[in-house]
Amino acid sequence: QVQLVESGGGLVQPGGSLRLSCAASGFTFKGDWMIWVRQAPGKGLEWVSHIDTSGGSTHYADSIKDRSIISRDNANIVYLQMYSLKPEDTAVYYCNTVPTMRVNGYDYWGQGTQVTVSS
Repeated sequence: QVQLVESGGGLVQPGGSLRLSCAASGFTFKGDWMIWVRQAPGKGLEWVSHIDTSGGSTHYADSIKDRSIISRDNANIVYLQMYSLKPEDTAVYYCNTVPTMRVNGYDYWGQGTQVTVSS
């Protein structure tokens, strides 16, 4: 069974940091570009960052630029290190391949990891 498993979210105070992780189960995404997106309460999916297969090329949304680092390692894991978190970063964060994974003919998304930034 193929799965994407996001983890590392939690409740953090404004100005705090978190490192999100995305691991693959049942397949490998070593040959894929990877993306992080987020969904804030009541809003649609927002692209956050993506990384190429080697990790040498990364891109960030303006909303988190200079406050985040996306990376990947040989263990089939992608990370999103986030710093100086703000309340507006509160969202469920998801990772995926580029293009989006499809399982049994449907777009597949993992369960995501909740990030809540609040004092």
